[in-house]
Amino acid sequence: MKVRVHVMLKTGVLDPQGEAVRHALGALGFEGVSSVRQGKVIELELAEGTLDETIREMCEKLLANTVIESYRIEHI
Repeated sequence: MKVRVHVMLKTGVLDPQGEAVRHALGALGFEGVSSVRQGKVIELELAEGTLDETIREMCEKLLANTVIESYRIEHI
């Protein structure tokens, strides 16, 4: 089974990478981009029947820094 874990900075946490991308887009002539938030996507191939609780534990312990990041699990 495969899952994707989408990890993003929580609202209110500064995103310097996102700001750099927004600035670069403006420098390339792409106007109208007022905000960029950058995150990461982690794709896992797991044994069939792996519990969502186990996947959440992976996220909480390693894949996301839950102090400043939120995550969403997508079964694919």
